[in-house]
Amino acid sequence: MPELPEVETIRKGLAPCLVNVRITSVDIRESRLRWPVVAADFSTWIIGNRIVSVTRRAKYLLWHLDNGAAVIIHLGMSGRLGIFAAESWLESHTHVIFHLDTDMQVRYRDPRRFGLVEVVPPKQLETWFRFKNLGLEPLSEAFDHRFVARSLKKSKKPIKNWIMDAQNIVGVGNIYANEALFKAGIHPARPANSLKNDEQRRLVESVKSVLTAAINKGGTTLNDFRNAQSEPGFFQLDLAVYQNAGQVCGSCGAIIERIVMSGRSTFYCPSCQR
Repeated sequence: MPELPEVETIRKGLAPCLVNVRITSVDIRESRLRWPVVAADFSTWIIGNRIVSVTRRAKYLLWHLDNGAAVIIHLGMSGRLGIFAAESWLESHTHVIFHLDTDMQVRYRDPRRFGLVEVVPPKQLETWFRFKNLGLEPLSEAFDHRFVARSLKKSKKPIKNWIMDAQNIVGVGNIYANEALFKAGIHPARPANSLKNDEQRRLVESVKSVLTAAINKGGTTLNDFRNAQSEPGFFQLDLAVYQNAGQVCGSCGAIIERIVMSGRSTFYCPSCQR
């Protein structure tokens, strides 16, 4: 599943192509996604309006329109969102096509159909139900040692689970939780409330550092991910522990181990992470 760096990479790739561009029509070729695409919403609020900005909240992409409405897109497990020339070859599993007044198209492709493409009417975005319980953006100033200290004090769950809980911080999935904990030197199964002050500070720094590095490398491509120009990311070349069980730790020479936590593969160095 695309995580924060992948969605941010797509946002950065789409924004120059979409801002001040008008949506002339929308083709819904398959409406049966995880949440059905409602064609009437697009004809009412989207078609004929101009995109004024492209932002991200958690793993959601948001296109803000000049009439106050917004398009929200979540890529689910295998979704892709790219910019294409109108005459270019159409891939299978392309479910929604946005036609632009630049003679370009934005295409949403999703073989598993686990994603989301929906419209938020004007003046409803701030109270939209999908954003109601989302936590802090991990790259924001609000995600700091003080927030972590307050939040961890109340939690006995494993620290990896705390990181991946979107009610705490958003957009940090399995790949980046593993990598951030390795960088911070913290064992993924440690109870959240057991972290000392210096470990809490290292955790904040490591989450921010790993996410920023991944964005700079265009995200992580292990299977499906491609950016808005259909190019892969390269952060997978820098993964220290994720999917590296049985290999030598680059920091200490110990063997990286794998355990399962909450049904997810978890990778760590038994020497570096305590």
